[in-house]
Amino acid sequence: MGVCGCGKSSVGERLAREIGASYIEGDAFHPPDNVARMAAGVPLTDDDRQGWLETLAAQLADARKQGRSVVLACSALKRRYRDTLRSGAPDLHFVHLHGERTMLAARMAARQDHYMPASLLDSQLATLEAPGADERTITLDAGAPIETLVQTALAQLQGSQGTQPGTSP
Repeated sequence: MGVCGCGKSSVGERLAREIGASYIEGDAFHPPDNVARMAAGVPLTDDDRQGWLETLAAQLADARKQGRSVVLACSALKRRYRDTLRSGAPDLHFVHLHGERTMLAARMAARQDHYMPASLLDSQLATLEAPGADERTITLDAGAPIETLVQTALAQLQGSQGTQPGTSP
């Protein structure tokens, strides 16, 4: 989880590979209206995000029912958004990637073929509610190398679950 440009997709894909889990790219589930808004530089509202979050929660619930482990890349900017995701997987753990605005903006400017313009970074930063201590969250510096982020997340997930990562979605 985290704002645009923090590395959610890169870290999520690698983490899923490491633990043998399925990977879900949250951006792929945005309805066309949301994508058009973001592409036009219009920040999404809570109402715009609600159906998308419910769809992602359903993906998590489905994986849970099937006994599949998943890693989901999703901004999950507010606690209520994370609560919606937890409705599909109550034992959900979050890896919060955070970073300095200048680094995030530089990453966004370097991206190609992504509909999210760098102009939306400030609205995401303003919307972000840092996870509470009760939210099963690992917070990592997005500026670290991807491999370091993945290995740190794995080590902390192993410690928090008392089992191998990937044993529950």
